[in-house]
Amino acid sequence: MPLALLALAIGAFGIGTTEFVIMGLLPEVADDFGVSIPTAGFLVTGYALGVMFGAPLMTVLGTKVSRKRMLMLLMGLFIAGNLLSALAPAFAVMLIGRVVASLAHGAFFGIGSVVAADLVAPDKKAGAIAMMFTGLTVANVVGVPLGTLVGQSVGWRVTFGIVAFLGVIGLLGIARLVPDMPRAEGVSLRRELAAFKNAQVLLAMAMTVLGFGGVFAAITYIAPMMTHVTGFADGSVTWLLVLFGLGMVVGNLLGGRYADRALMPLLYVSLGALAVVLALFTLTAHNKLLAAVTIVLIGALGFASVPPLQKRVLDQAHGAPTLASAVNIGAFNLGNALSAWLGGLVISAGLGYTAPNWVGAALAAAALLLALLSAALERRGGTTSTVVAEAVPADRRTAVPH
Repeated sequence: MPLALLALAIGAFGIGTTEFVIMGLLPEVADDFGVSIPTAGFLVTGYALGVMFGAPLMTVLGTKVSRKRMLMLLMGLFIAGNLLSALAPAFAVMLIGRVVASLAHGAFFGIGSVVAADLVAPDKKAGAIAMMFTGLTVANVVGVPLGTLVGQSVGWRVTFGIVAFLGVIGLLGIARLVPDMPRAEGVSLRRELAAFKNAQVLLAMAMTVLGFGGVFAAITYIAPMMTHVTGFADGSVTWLLVLFGLGMVVGNLLGGRYADRALMPLLYVSLGALAVVLALFTLTAHNKLLAAVTIVLIGALGFASVPPLQKRVLDQAHGAPTLASAVNIGAFNLGNALSAWLGGLVISAGLGYTAPNWVGAALAAAALLLALLSAALERRGGTTSTVVAEAVPADRRTAVPH
């Protein structure tokens, strides 16, 4: 794998750390600014919304510059946002900093996926995408726990300062290691938008929303589930989340390895197994050992679908994949928000802290059905990528890489 992927992974590590570390530091931030915990929770919500809307916005703004330059600009935005958070004199200013940092998130992973895939041979594209996403998964194992520990020990502002420094390292790595690949001929906003006329692109994004939503339906409420149902102490939740992160790392690497060989079969297996494991979690949550094993499996099966789903979008939007790739990153966050809301509804309805697992199982099963539908349509030739080609003048199509 090219060293350029290491630079992308470092950037992903910083982004993954800043996205999730705030959850462990909400009490400290709330106390410092004199706001309630629910009010401090807007730092999580604001970031998620920034990713959803920022992914297409920043990608569209970057259509006129090279992908390497856009990645560098995004890392600069990420650094600025985290520095603003670290130095914020008031809660509103920190919220702005979180939103600024989030604007880089979706576009970075979307454009980074395209760059990573272009750096390697066609039969290694999913593996290259997975290598970049490894930075995000490792952040949940190393960056988030360490960032939480630092924030609780010496102050949350130090944590965000360190994250900004990680952004500087990622920026320098991209500037040094990522080749300055020219923009593909014929690429335009019109052509990027034309990819969304392809039903296969939309199906892949819907699978992303439902599949990863299934994971977060359970994980969002893991703390009350593990403490009230399983019987773990409050302090055990941190290492349980580390187990979840380890599962994500393994699943991501396996997903990248096998998606290049059998993409759709991998989706069938990962989504189907995820639905079964989430359903079983309602039972295994009553046993400490089984609950810990189940959490690892949820992380592994959930992230095993990430490289193939991202590659699926790139394949179906070939020739103009950048915007579709970025929007698919936003789809992950939409799935997170949707599943957290649905999980909260079933808990509020009095169905208990394990009820979100059934929600997750239903979402994962729905994603599996969409995968089967997508494959059936493809076999019948019901949807193709020709709509993308139609958006390019005939005399320029031969210049578009495939």
